[in-house]
Amino acid sequence: MTTPETPDILQDRAAWLERAKTLSESLPFMRQYSDETVVIKFGGHAMESNDLARLFARDIVLLKQVGVNPVVVHGGGPQIDQMLKRLDIQTPRVDGLRFTDEATVEVVEMILSGKINKQIVSAINEAGGFAVGLSGKDGHLIRARKLRRTKKDPDSNIEKILDLGFVGEPTEITPHILDVFQQTDVIPVIAPVGMGNAGETFNINADTAAGAIAAATGARRMIMLTDVAGVLDKSGNLIPEMTASQVSGYIADGTISGGMIPKVETCLEAVNQGVEAAVILDGRVPHAVLLELFTPHGVGTLIKGD
Repeated sequence: MTTPETPDILQDRAAWLERAKTLSESLPFMRQYSDETVVIKFGGHAMESNDLARLFARDIVLLKQVGVNPVVVHGGGPQIDQMLKRLDIQTPRVDGLRFTDEATVEVVEMILSGKINKQIVSAINEAGGFAVGLSGKDGHLIRARKLRRTKKDPDSNIEKILDLGFVGEPTEITPHILDVFQQTDVIPVIAPVGMGNAGETFNINADTAAGAIAAATGARRMIMLTDVAGVLDKSGNLIPEMTASQVSGYIADGTISGGMIPKVETCLEAVNQGVEAAVILDGRVPHAVLLELFTPHGVGTLIKGD
């Protein structure tokens, strides 16, 4: 004699069916990104939260498992600041930007290539992946030069060059080592440290490094994890998609301002160099990368060409 199912069992079955439906609906998106490279810039509060970092690591392993080729590029500004404070190393500011001298760049490399990089690698490996940590110095991955910034004097209207020390920008990306990894189960995790022509070390903005690597590897997507939902309009609502010409208009009318401008410009540069689209999204949302890639509408702001 059969016993009627209890409401709890029926409720559990409904939940599992819903999960199965979600997985099934993800299949077309998984096929779309199979064998494609996706460069993910990992940073902000998502990297500082142990829980979010563990979820991120599992999501990266899942991407690799379903045939996507994830390349992780990470930042580490807050951790660098903490270590400089512990070591009592003073870092002067030049027009609000940190000047990086020889002592500071040694700490930067230690924190980025050592501590943070290996923490992310360990988290991915613990989640079942096979991650390997790199810096831009490995395999000639990132050649760099001193970053040149200028400031216009309001009185004389003359542009002054700002010296930021060992802050750099990529001049050349050699993706050979990443191409080799693409044929294996290895997940590369990259610290944004580059080498100059004279062998000097340069600290590179992680967003900039991710954009350059995405362009050089012909990535299908570049995903930039931030601490905001994406690009917001003047009413505070998310703009789900923008073209290059719309970006220019939003910057001109002040919709895009402040620190969001360089992020958007980095995305545009990557798109102009062949990346199909770049996405700015909130890394504090659990499984943000999976939601962006494997659902119909994504969760951030997608930037593409006209």
